[in-house]
Amino acid sequence: MAMGAMAGVGGVAAGTMVANICAYLIHLPATRWLSPAEYGEFAVLLQAMLVLGVPALALQVVIAREVVRRRAVADLISITLRTTAAVLVAAAVAVPVVMAVADTGLAATIAAFSTAPLLVLIAAGQGILQGGQRFSVLSWVLAGVGVARTVPGVVALAVGAGAAGALTATAVGAAIAAAVIWLIVLADKPADSAMSDGLALRLVLHASQVQLVLIALSSVDLLAARPILGEYDAGVYALGTIATKAAFWLPQAIGVVLYPQLADVAKTAGALRTAVGWLTAIAATVVVGAAICGPLVPVIAGEDYRPVAPILWLFALTGSALSVLQVGLLAAIARDRTWIGLLSWTVLAIEVVLVVTVAHSIVTLAVIAASCAVVGTVSTLVALSATRTQDRGRTVDA
Repeated sequence: MAMGAMAGVGGVAAGTMVANICAYLIHLPATRWLSPAEYGEFAVLLQAMLVLGVPALALQVVIAREVVRRRAVADLISITLRTTAAVLVAAAVAVPVVMAVADTGLAATIAAFSTAPLLVLIAAGQGILQGGQRFSVLSWVLAGVGVARTVPGVVALAVGAGAAGALTATAVGAAIAAAVIWLIVLADKPADSAMSDGLALRLVLHASQVQLVLIALSSVDLLAARPILGEYDAGVYALGTIATKAAFWLPQAIGVVLYPQLADVAKTAGALRTAVGWLTAIAATVVVGAAICGPLVPVIAGEDYRPVAPILWLFALTGSALSVLQVGLLAAIARDRTWIGLLSWTVLAIEVVLVVTVAHSIVTLAVIAASCAVVGTVSTLVALSATRTQDRGRTVDA
C-alpha cells in the first residue's frame, strides 16, 4: 500500500510537471512571434484567466473530498454544471472590465475568457479521478490537459494568428480536453449514495477564498502593468513574471504531499517546518539561479527584454515567497484557522495602493511585488506560530 501511494504521488507530480512546463513554454514562442505590445496583452489575459479559474481549482478539491464521502454522482454533476454556469456569467461580466482596466482587445479578451468555464469542467473530472484514487489515470490526464491547451496555441502563433488566434486555439484545446476527461470519468463512475449538495456549495466558496488571494497576489502586478507602465514596458515586465510563475508553481507538490500531515494535529507543526524548510532551500536556489541566468534573457527572448536581466532574481523571489505562503494558507485551512487568510488580503490591498501611487517603472513594480509577497508570507507564518502556541496553552490548561 505504501509503495502504491508513493507511485501515485510520483505519477501525479510528473503529470503536474508536464502541465506546468507546457504552460510556461507557450511564452517562449509568444515572445518571438508577437511584438512586445502584443505579448503584453497575451500575458495579461493568460494571467486574468487564472483569476477566473479560481472556482475550478476550488471545485476540484471539493469534488475530490465528496467522492471520498461517496457523494451521489448526480450531486457531483449538479455542482459542476452550476459552477460552470456561474463562471460563464462571471467571464461575460469580466470581459468589458478587463478591457477597460488592462487595455486589451475585444477578440483576444473573449477568446481568453471562453476557456474559464471549460476549466471548471476539466477540474471537476480531475476531482472525481483524484477522490477515487485513480492516480495513474489522473497523472496522464494532467499531462494531457497541459499538452492540449498548449500545442494548439503554439501552432496558432507559428502561423501568425496573433494573440487572439492563439487564445482561441487554446480554448479549443481545453474543450477537447474536457470532453475526453468526462468520457473517461463516465466510463467508470464513482460509487453512488444519496446526499445533499448544500455542503459542497459551501466548500467551493471557502476553498475559492484561499485560492483567490493566492492567485490575486501572483497576478496583481502583471494586471496593473499595462495601464501603469504602458504597452511596451508592460510586455517587457510580462517576461519577468514567467520566473514568478515558475518559482510559485514548480514546488507545489510539496504542499500536496504534506497536506495530510498538516491536517493531523499531532503532525502539523513538524510538517509545516519541513515544508517551509524545503521551500526555503528551493527558494534560495531559484533566486540565486535567476541572478546568474539573468544575463541570458536578451539572448533567449531578444534585446527588447534586456531591462529584465538584472532584476530577474526579484521575480523569482516573488514566486518563491508565494510558494511558501501557499503552504502556510494550506496549514491554516487544515487547522480551521481560515481567518489567517485576512492577513494576505490586507497585504494585497496595500500592494494595490502602492502599485497605483508609487510604481512608475519596471524596477519599482518588481520591488513592490516582491516586498509584499515576503511580508504576506512572514505574517502568515507568524500568525500560525501564535495560534499553535495558543492551542498548546489551551491543551495544558485543560
